[in-house]
Amino acid sequence: MKKIVAQHKQVRIVEDEIPQVKPSYILVKTIYSAISPGTELLIIEASEENPITLGYNAMGIVVECGEGITDVKKGDLVACYGAPYVQHAEYLLIPKTLYAKVPDHVEPKEAALVGLGAIAIHALRIADLQFGETAVVVGLGVLGQMIAKIADAAAYNVIACDISTERAGMLTEQNIKSFSSIEQMESEINVQTNGNGADVVILCAGGKRSPLTKECLKWVRNKGKVVIVGDVEPDFPRELMFSKEAQILISRAGGPGRYDKVYEQQAVDYPYGFVRWTEGRNIAEYIRLISEERIDVRPFIGDVISFRDAPGEYEKLRNKQSTVLTKILNYMD
Repeated sequence: MKKIVAQHKQVRIVEDEIPQVKPSYILVKTIYSAISPGTELLIIEASEENPITLGYNAMGIVVECGEGITDVKKGDLVACYGAPYVQHAEYLLIPKTLYAKVPDHVEPKEAALVGLGAIAIHALRIADLQFGETAVVVGLGVLGQMIAKIADAAAYNVIACDISTERAGMLTEQNIKSFSSIEQMESEINVQTNGNGADVVILCAGGKRSPLTKECLKWVRNKGKVVIVGDVEPDFPRELMFSKEAQILISRAGGPGRYDKVYEQQAVDYPYGFVRWTEGRNIAEYIRLISEERIDVRPFIGDVISFRDAPGEYEKLRNKQSTVLTKILNYMD
C-alpha cells in the first residue's frame, strides 16, 4: 500500500505493507482523509532523518474485522481518528475505541473531518459551558470554525474573530456573530454581556508567541476561562489572571483516552459511567452532528484532490499559495 510521510522537511509517498488485522481491531480501506494544515505543517517543518507518517482524520470501508468486533461488519463505512493508527494511507488498522460507524446518508467527505470534529467537541467540553453562556472563539482556521459551529448548535452565545475577512465571513454567512476586527469583537462582547465579559475565550490562533495570549484575559468575566487549543505558548499576564481569578485551561486532542496505550493500542474502553466522553465517544458525537445536520461542514470539503497529488498540495500549503482551510484526499480516483 501507499502512504504519505514527511522527511527532511519534504513530503513524499512511500510503499508499506498492508496491516494484518488482529483482535479488537478493524482493517479499513481508506476512501477519504482530511489534511489538518496547522498540525501537519508543523510536523513537516520538524521532520528530519526518520520518516514521519502524516494524517489523523479519515474515513473508509471496513474490509476485515478482528475477533471481538461486534458493532461493525465488512462493508460498513466508518470514520476514524488518531495517529499513528489513522494516517494518510490506503489501508488503516484501527482499534475499536477509535472509530464510529457512518450512516449511509452521510456525505463521506464530511465524515473524513472526524478528527477535527472530535478535537473541537473536546475543547468545548473543557470549557464546561452552561446553557446561554458566552463563548468567544479567536482564530478561525478549520478548527476554530468547527468549534464555533458546534458551540452555536449547542445554543451558546458565540462571538468569533479572525483577522482574515474571508474566514470571519464564512461564519457570518451562517448567522454567527463573527468579526475581522478585535475592536469590533470587543464591542460585541461588551454589548452581549452587559460589560461583564465572556464566560470563556477559546484561543485557536496559531503561533507559539501569539500576542492574543496577553489580550484574551481582558475579554473574560471575573472567574472566567481561557481554553488553549493547539500549539500556543501559555504566556499570560499574572496581574490580570490574579485580579479576575481566571482559569487557563489546555484542551488536549480529542478527549480522554488520547495517548493512553491501554485505551488506544490495547483497545480497552473506559467505563461509560466514569468517563462519559472519551475520544471515541466524541468521534461518534461528531458523526451524529453531521448525520442530523446540526452543523454545516460543507464549506470545508470543497477542495478534493487525488491522493497521488498530495505532495504538491502540501508544498502549496507551506508556501501559502493555498487559502483553503483544509484539503480532502481522494483515494478512489
